[in-house]
Amino acid sequence: MTTTELVLTEDQVDELGRELDALKARVVADLGDKDRDYIYSIIKAQRTLEVAGRALMYFPFIPPAWLAGVGALSVSKILDNMEIGHNVMHGQYDWMREPSLNSREFEWDTVCPADQWRHSHNYMHHTFTNIVGQDRDIGYGILRMDRDQSWNPYYLGNLVYASALMILFEWGVMLHDLEAENIVQGKRKWTDIKGLAKGMWRKASRQVLKDYVVYPALTGPFFVTTLVGNASANIVRNLWTFSIIFCGHFPSGVQTFTQEETANETRGQWYLRQMLGSANITGTPLFHIMSGNLSHQIEHHLFPDIPANRYPEISGEVKALCERYGLPYNTGSFSHQIGSTWRKIARLSLPNSWVADDAQFSVKVESKVAA
Repeated sequence: MTTTELVLTEDQVDELGRELDALKARVVADLGDKDRDYIYSIIKAQRTLEVAGRALMYFPFIPPAWLAGVGALSVSKILDNMEIGHNVMHGQYDWMREPSLNSREFEWDTVCPADQWRHSHNYMHHTFTNIVGQDRDIGYGILRMDRDQSWNPYYLGNLVYASALMILFEWGVMLHDLEAENIVQGKRKWTDIKGLAKGMWRKASRQVLKDYVVYPALTGPFFVTTLVGNASANIVRNLWTFSIIFCGHFPSGVQTFTQEETANETRGQWYLRQMLGSANITGTPLFHIMSGNLSHQIEHHLFPDIPANRYPEISGEVKALCERYGLPYNTGSFSHQIGSTWRKIARLSLPNSWVADDAQFSVKVESKVAA
């Protein structure tokens, strides 16, 4: 394994931080009708697709109609999960002062309670992005996704665990805050998770009742085909969400960090970590919408509370900053990034000594020397 090291001074990193702060301030100052119209149009599309999908479930005896219903419902759930739910709960639309788009009040169409997701994702992941031992999104407590994670024979099943997580992703996200691996190791007790478990039960039971009892029952004799259609739409949403998220966090070139090297970070150093610990996916405007604009994961990690529809327009400036400072701007097609991610999952199922890792890029921040 070869490593390329770039040395930046603290002054350079501080300047990078100021330039990114200025970019964010400029976008925030420009928020207005365009952004309001955008999110309302996405909500309208999502609701229209949901109504159409559920209506088509009444015609399972016409196979193309049933398949179209599953497709419409799948897209509806993807939009609700990614372009609406994820982004609203990041506070991207709090400036609108619209109660239905308030980050603290919004609830989404998935089994994970919104308040628990805001803790595990908004706080834990976005604060400690890619810091081994602090960011639990590195492997979700199930997978080995970094060479610095100690290997044991359990990880021989990495590909199997990842496949199961992909199919059941909403349930994996729901259980994330429990820290199941710490429960197994005796580091967490029932008293630590009692409140979390109750919240999960309440939210998951409502979701299961809605998708697998109420809506199927409303179609009368078509109960079973509607239940299968709803389950299919949930699985499609899970497969897509998992793929987009993993493409943004784990393809080759995405870096991880130790707790020691990230201690006492400056604002600029935090920005630097976000840029080095994320990856983008190229695609069409429709692809970006369907990904919740998480195809611009670098921009999202830099500015998680800016409306995601702004990421495409600022990506050119972020890329130019990377080039000016000699930093990588990790981007590629969906097929390239997802292929790279699954290859990493396979490699990391084995001990480090058995496989060679990709070439690495690292940045060293040179401390100021006291006069």
